[in-house]
Amino acid sequence: MANLNVVNLEGGQVGTIDLGELFAGEVNEALLWEAVKHYRASLRQGTAATKNRKKVSGAGKKLWKQKGTGRARVGSIRTPLWRGGGTVHGPQPRSYEYQFPKKKLMGALRSAIASKINDGKLTVVENFEAAEAKTKHFRTALNKLDAKKTALLVESSQQLTEKLYLGSRNLAGVELVLASEVHPYDLLKYEHAIFSKAAFEALHETLKKSVSKRSHAAAETEKEAA
Repeated sequence: MANLNVVNLEGGQVGTIDLGELFAGEVNEALLWEAVKHYRASLRQGTAATKNRKKVSGAGKKLWKQKGTGRARVGSIRTPLWRGGGTVHGPQPRSYEYQFPKKKLMGALRSAIASKINDGKLTVVENFEAAEAKTKHFRTALNKLDAKKTALLVESSQQLTEKLYLGSRNLAGVELVLASEVHPYDLLKYEHAIFSKAAFEALHETLKKSVSKRSHAAAETEKEAA
């Protein structure tokens, strides 16, 4: 896993990328699960709502006097005990988002990429340049790269072109994302991941920095403990 081949859109090898030891560790499935759970929670609309006693229709007048009728006492037609009354402790609009540590996110992203590399489902292309912004050209290129089912295309913000955007947006089962926005959920959702060389190198550098910061913090903690 020390090197990863770089190919062109025809599938021919044009170079290699040195991976080092960044993706050599074991895939942390528990961390991937946490990252996916966090991502899916942020997608929830949180619009479920029920009407409480204050919001249901009906008068608030006491229906009959408290004593002497022989019937159970009742204060309002909107009581939760009656059909059509308010709901007690029902769901109200809320946000399901919560904070997720950046260190965990970077670790999950590293595990997701390592999993794709281990499965042979990650490809690095020199670039996504095409003669025309036509869907059939990109479909042909993906077939040659053995990405015939679902695929995630990852490009750097500096290299993103209108041709790539227009040519890939109508492909079924294909999504285009920026290297700075790619999430472990995206890598797990699609069968094949295709990075441009610039995008992979940028993401590789970001992950290396996160690992070095964590190692430095761990060393400082050990030094203080000693």
